[in-house]
Amino acid sequence: MSLGDIEVSQVVEYMVEIPNSSIDRIIRKGGAKRVSKSAILALQQEIEEYGVKIAKLAWELANYAGKKTVEKKDIMLALQKHKLTR
Repeated sequence: MSLGDIEVSQVVEYMVEIPNSSIDRIIRKGGAKRVSKSAILALQQEIEEYGVKIAKLAWELANYAGKKTVEKKDIMLALQKHKLTR
């Protein structure tokens, strides 16, 4: 199934946190002149799913350290575990 084949009921089930306009700007920063709705939805879902994975890992790290607050260093450590630091 391609994103062009997504039904409205499938889109409704997925509640977005990042606005379409923000995703559109990210894609345009990558050099695109025009951006389709399906491209926005695809990147939006991937970014949000990955963000939640990193956030969960960061929370686990903070919790293990006895903290109640996730801090920048917890996020950075979670990213290191996923090998995505700059």
